[in-house]
Amino acid sequence: MEADISTNSLPIYEALASGVRLSIIHLLADKEMNIKEIAEALELSSAIMTMHIRKLEKAGIIKTKMVPGKGGTKKVCSLITKTIEISFPQKSDIQEKHYHKTVVSVGHYTDFEIKPTCGIATSQNVIGIFDEPRYFLDPERVNAGIFWFGQGFVEYKVPNYLMKDEEPTELEISMELCSEAPYANDNWPSDISFFLNGVLIGSWTSPGDFGGGKKGKYTPDWWWDEINQYGLLKVLKVNSVGTFIDGQQISNVTIDQLNVNQNLWTFRLAVLEDAKHVGGLTLFGSSFGNYNQDIIFKLYYQKNE
Repeated sequence: MEADISTNSLPIYEALASGVRLSIIHLLADKEMNIKEIAEALELSSAIMTMHIRKLEKAGIIKTKMVPGKGGTKKVCSLITKTIEISFPQKSDIQEKHYHKTVVSVGHYTDFEIKPTCGIATSQNVIGIFDEPRYFLDPERVNAGIFWFGQGFVEYKVPNYLMKDEEPTELEISMELCSEAPYANDNWPSDISFFLNGVLIGSWTSPGDFGGGKKGKYTPDWWWDEINQYGLLKVLKVNSVGTFIDGQQISNVTIDQLNVNQNLWTFRLAVLEDAKHVGGLTLFGSSFGNYNQDIIFKLYYQKNE
C-alpha cells in the first residue's frame, strides 16, 4: 500500500493510531477471524469492535466478507496489507505541484463500441451475461468495478476544473489495466491505444491477461479463479516534451496539442481493429485488481501573474 503526506492518506494514519487496532492487525496476521472472535480475544464488546473494524476497512488495511454459519451470518475479517510505503514531499513538489484531481469510476463511460469476448461486473455480481455487449448499456454499469472486451473502445467525458488564471503544464492519467484473453493468459499481448479530445496520444502493449489462480488483492472472493484477476498500474503523462507511460516516451504529442483548457475532455481507451496485437482490454476499478483506484486524472498547472 502507498501513502503520502496529504489528507488523502488520513484514513490510514487514523486506523493505525490505536493500540486496539494494532492488536487486531496482529491477530489477523495469523488467520481470518470474525468480529465476535476478535472481540473475545481482546476482551471488548462486539459493538466497539465493529467500530474499530470499520476504520481498518476504510483505510484498506483489512477486508471483510459475510459468511453463513451455525448461528447465522458472520462478518469475517482478513488482513490484505503487508507493507505501507509513505512518500514524503520533496522540495520541488512543495514549490510547484498544484493540480486539479478528478476520479472517474470505470463504469461511468459515456460511449462504447465493443466486440466479444466481453463482460462487466460490480463488486457484488456480474451484470447480465458474458459475451453480450448489450449489457454494457445496463443502468447498473455505473457501479461496475471491472469490464473487459476483445476489440473496440470505451470513452469517458471528464470535467475540467482549470481556472482562467491557471496555465496547464502536465496531464497525468493513471489506471489499472491488462489484456483480455479467454480465461486468463500471462502471455497474451494487446496493443491498447489512448485518445484525448480525439487525438491519439500513444499506445502501450499489454503483455497479458493476469490470473492463473493468483487472486487480485482487491478482487472479491466470489470471483472465479480462472479469469482476469488483476492488471498493471499504468501512468500516462502528457507535458510540453511529449507523452510518456511509466516514464518512457510513447509519442511526441504535447499538452499544447490537446486543448485541455476546454471545460470538458473526452478520454478513449481502444483496441483498434488494425493493431498488430488485437488482444483485448480489461479495466479494473477500486473493487477489483491490485490497486484500490479507478481512473485518476491530475491536471498540473502554474498560476499566471
